[in-house]
Amino acid sequence: MGNPFETDKMAAGYATARPPVHAKVIERAHQALGRPAPFRRALDVGCGAGLSTRALDGFAEHSIGVEPAEPMLRWHSTLAPASDFVVGRAEALPVQDGCVDLITAAGALNYANLDQFFPEALRTLTPGGTLLVYDFSPGRSFRHNDRLDEWFTAFSTRYPWPRAEARELNPEILAALDSGCGLRQNEYFEIGLTLSPGFYLEYMLTETNVASAMRSGVPYDEIRQWCGATLAPVWDGRDHEVLFRGYFACLSRQ
Repeated sequence: MGNPFETDKMAAGYATARPPVHAKVIERAHQALGRPAPFRRALDVGCGAGLSTRALDGFAEHSIGVEPAEPMLRWHSTLAPASDFVVGRAEALPVQDGCVDLITAAGALNYANLDQFFPEALRTLTPGGTLLVYDFSPGRSFRHNDRLDEWFTAFSTRYPWPRAEARELNPEILAALDSGCGLRQNEYFEIGLTLSPGFYLEYMLTETNVASAMRSGVPYDEIRQWCGATLAPVWDGRDHEVLFRGYFACLSRQ
């Protein structure tokens, strides 16, 4: 069925309509590690359009984004002009040995060959370097009522999610792997962001179930019209706090 991220429409959506969760996760991890200063150089694996790389601003003096889907990188000069970007895979990181002291991966390792990735991570990390793995689910809940949860269930039923090809990862699974990295800090989090009705609509249209429906022949305008009409009474024309739930795990070379 092809990679849903290798399209210009998906790349544009990821560049303009994704909520700013990454920076808040990195801030939590940075605080958990007790670091007084930024990392020297960070490598962001599976960086997408560059939002997760931009989130490293202030936490790394220099950052490099690595992404296998080339259309995603067409936005990097707009989103993160101070960072460098390169097309590449987690299993063959296109950087020199021992050149980064932080590797970040936001939902990317769920799709990677970990037997190949971890030796690459150990090769590229400096002694004592940190691997920050994190992920979060789509924002599907309001803090004070279940109206958005109900809508999200209907959305997922009408436009089913593609068959999951991702492996499950969490701090416990990562700690148990024979990776050469030890778990230092981890946290399961719930982050609230105040979003507008219009932004949330655009955000949902970037989800992979929408891309899957379009590949099956459902017109984009039809999906957009249904989402807009059914979301309107849920949001009632007002901004709401949307909850994003996930985890982070900080690992270091053993």
